[in-house]
Amino acid sequence: MQRGFCTDRHTPISPSSVMKLQFLQLFLTVFATAEKIPDFVVPGKCPNVDEDKLWQEQKPNHSKFGGVWYEFSLINNPYQLIDKCVRNEFKFDGQQFEVTETGLTAEGHLLKRKGTMYPSTFGEPHWTMDMENAAAGPVVILETDYDNYACLYTCLDVRYGYEVEFAFIMSRSPTPAEEYVWRCEKVFKDLDVDASSFKKTIQGSSCPYDTQKSL
Repeated sequence: MQRGFCTDRHTPISPSSVMKLQFLQLFLTVFATAEKIPDFVVPGKCPNVDEDKLWQEQKPNHSKFGGVWYEFSLINNPYQLIDKCVRNEFKFDGQQFEVTETGLTAEGHLLKRKGTMYPSTFGEPHWTMDMENAAAGPVVILETDYDNYACLYTCLDVRYGYEVEFAFIMSRSPTPAEEYVWRCEKVFKDLDVDASSFKKTIQGSSCPYDTQKSL
């Protein structure tokens, strides 16, 4: 993933550092205003992920990622405004995805968000997720079989020995088979991502999926 960085007034910031600075600004803001460090900000350094290898392997199959994905669980994310019944629809145009996210807020209100997921504009081998009312951020698909599960991950090193870490387990079904959840859990475990930091998303028969489709 992205590594730590330092700059001074004599060193120009490269284009690829812009996204890092956005997340650093987020980190400094939440660190200064929160009574405790948010769950997604943890001590340590980002693990080594061979993004280029993953990108080259997945590139011929990018279109297969299109369709509906349900959020099974995630690491706490301040930009995830939808709390329950999270349903994401990805429409691929040959270059990028149009993303429509629907579900219920923590207060039980229906919400729809639009966005795009596109290849990094700086030529880095990962996607950029850019949703309404959220800072755009890098996303790596660590593993997917396209038909059942997908493991999405973001990690950025920031100052003071901390890392900003987001992760999602996604499923084609609101109630995935345990074996598919286990595959993502193993992927994250291999990266030393703390399993206890994941929160399961409420899905299932109580969710208004038909209504969400028509939003």
